[in-house]
This record gives sequence, structure tokens and C-alpha cells, in this order.
Amino acid sequence: SSYKEVLENITQVIEEWIETAKEIGRKIPEPKGRLIYA
Repeated sequence: SSYKEVLENITQVIEEWIETAKEIGRKIPEPKGRLIYA
């Protein structure tokens, strides 16, 4: 897969995680640098 596809997949996962966190009612923690560059 291309770099662009990887970025799109990561963005999709992050968006889904944020939506899930909102549903749970948690505060969204600041992502660690390790997660951003994983």
C-alpha cells in the first residue's frame, strides 16, 4: 500500500477511536509522540 493509503487508514482509525471515546464519555488524552510516529 502507498504512504497516502497508510495515512488515510491511520486517520480513519483515529476518527473511530475518538468517536468511541466520546460515546464512552471519556476525555480525549493528548496522543503520545510514540503513537503519532508509530
